[in-house]
Amino acid sequence: MRFSKAFAVVLLSCAACLAQSGTQSPVNPPEQQQPRPKLPSVDPKQPPDKAAPAAQADGQQPSASDATPAGPDRAAAYYHYAQAHIYEELVALYQRPEFATKAIEEYKLAIQADPTSEFLNSSLAELYAKTGRIRDAVTEAQDLIKRDPNNLEARRLLGRIYLRSLGDPSSGNYPMQGQTMLKLAIEQYEQIVKLDPKSVDDHLLLGRLYKANNETPKAEAEFNKAVQLQPQSEEAVTTLALLYDDEGQNEKAVQILTAVPEGSRTAKTYAAMGFTYEQAKDYKDAVTAYKKAVDLDHDNLDAVRGLAQNLLNNGDPDAALQQYRAVAEADPQDAQTYLRIAEIYRRQGKFEQALDSLNKAEAIVTDSQEIPFTRSEIYEAQGRYDEAAQILQKLIEKSTKPAGDYSSSELNNLSVFYEHLGNIYKEQGKLPQAIEAYRKIVTMGPENAVRGYDLEIEAYRDRKDWQQATNVAREAVQKLPDNRTMKLVYAGELADIGKGDEAIATAKSLLKGNADDREVLVAMAQIYDRLRRWKDAEDTLAKAAQLSDKPEDRQYVQFLQADTYDREKKYDEAEQIFRKLLADDPHNGAVLNYLGYMLADRGLRLEEALNYVKKAIDLEPQNGAYLDSLGWIYFKMGNYDLAEENLRKASERMNDDPTIQDHLGDLYQKKGQLKQAAAHWERALNEWQRSVPGDVDQNDVAKTQRKLESAKVKLAQENAGKQQ
Repeated sequence: MRFSKAFAVVLLSCAACLAQSGTQSPVNPPEQQQPRPKLPSVDPKQPPDKAAPAAQADGQQPSASDATPAGPDRAAAYYHYAQAHIYEELVALYQRPEFATKAIEEYKLAIQADPTSEFLNSSLAELYAKTGRIRDAVTEAQDLIKRDPNNLEARRLLGRIYLRSLGDPSSGNYPMQGQTMLKLAIEQYEQIVKLDPKSVDDHLLLGRLYKANNETPKAEAEFNKAVQLQPQSEEAVTTLALLYDDEGQNEKAVQILTAVPEGSRTAKTYAAMGFTYEQAKDYKDAVTAYKKAVDLDHDNLDAVRGLAQNLLNNGDPDAALQQYRAVAEADPQDAQTYLRIAEIYRRQGKFEQALDSLNKAEAIVTDSQEIPFTRSEIYEAQGRYDEAAQILQKLIEKSTKPAGDYSSSELNNLSVFYEHLGNIYKEQGKLPQAIEAYRKIVTMGPENAVRGYDLEIEAYRDRKDWQQATNVAREAVQKLPDNRTMKLVYAGELADIGKGDEAIATAKSLLKGNADDREVLVAMAQIYDRLRRWKDAEDTLAKAAQLSDKPEDRQYVQFLQADTYDREKKYDEAEQIFRKLLADDPHNGAVLNYLGYMLADRGLRLEEALNYVKKAIDLEPQNGAYLDSLGWIYFKMGNYDLAEENLRKASERMNDDPTIQDHLGDLYQKKGQLKQAAAHWERALNEWQRSVPGDVDQNDVAKTQRKLESAKVKLAQENAGKQQ
């Protein structure tokens, strides 16, 4: 029976290679050259049991049952190794298990002919691993290591076997749990880096194993060794930087990435820099880094996605949209990109375009939870509350497990669905249904419970039921006695119901005299602010600022400081802080809106104020507070039509806000519609009366009271004139 030409070449090349092996031969070289055995033909179309029997040199072929010869028979070893190699090739081509069996048999015969060959034993172990016989592979590799603990290749093989098993610890081939496999892999690679301390790849792999085992200091040490061995290795540098990112040590990550000379930076390096800046919320530098990554590698769609996301983070949704469109054009099957496009359109209030993009995503992925959830958000923004609620109810139904055996991610998703469903009910004025939804979240573990209680408290606050909000906060503290955040919420609620001293005492009891006091100090300052104890609020915020290490923490404290100054009518101090915040982050919507409104309310620099608020609305077109600011600026500018348009939109979104109602009253007075003006002023007074004292400026109340009384007098006079 003939060889096919292809397999003859493989076999002959293997045999020739082995015959010329010298000291690098996979089997021990023969002391004397023996006659090369005649090689049999193999027909790959026939199963091994029907293949031609192995011809024997001089009529005598060694078999697995033969006794081991006194010395190594290298010629026979060559022969059986070549046969085994052919069967391995057949396994790769035809995926037939019988070829694997024949390859194993031939390796065993080769080892029987030359028992001292580590190469043959390693090859057999590797074949076991490739064909899923993990137990046999481990046994072979362990035997090699027992014979020679410094056998680097055997340790690499055993390490690779453990690595392969990590993803499937319950495969049945090797009855070990995944954590055990991880530790075994670590043990092998610890020995490997000792035997080969200059291998960058092995240090990186060991570091990743340490990280998977939550041994971060050891992981960092291995990644640092890799960087020291090869400072220009982008794999080593980016891996260490990403470890620092995961640990929240963004400054270290930036340092190690920027230490790479610009001329040596690759697209991967710049992409890692972009990610690092993004984690540090430095979106401007993130955009710059991602742009360089894209310039170096136009086909790197992950870098384009990173650029798009950070353009959006940096307040440039149009530029972000352009990048996402480029990704969609390059990869039309990328459903996630269509989702991001839909989200941008939703934020811009372009709901039909958002739905169109969402439909494209849904055509690609039919079983996604994120797509229907995004659709519910769009419907909610459109005011299509019933349709949005139906989608969320279906998602909840599909996600609910009667046995309650949820993973943490499943619980988080379910809590988000209930949160949005509760928010929709709240918008519809269905408070009992909203509370029921939030109560579901409370049952989903301690972390979700805090969020559930927060939502429930906020729902009662929106309804201006301050006592019930306090009752829920008290319950939360009782159920979660070790949760500091809930204790601070409770302290705030005590302040709102007139128990200011108890509120301060409750908050102060949580101070520990360390860096963790920042959260407590911020909450205390806000309580002082509600109590109008301005000096105490200022001093407490100054202490909180000293403990604020992260940029976002410092910015939040500065925002509160500016807010306190504004409430004290220290407008210059407030404006100075707001301008500093805008210098650091020109796309901070809250700051843009506050500064614009603060200027407009005093009738100052109206064009400048208008520019600020318009930028804020570009970021959040549906924000009721921003729309009120825009309407108020137009009112101050005498553009009453645009004022009415925006104030009405604001009222639709925040219909119980007394300031918006007061603004509408002033507008209708200017338009000569005194009856409508009086109605809105009266509503403003009613809403202020239902508010907590800390949220009400009595000077504003008094002004509105005078406006309403004057309007009522005029309306009465008009009615009297009509009756005469």
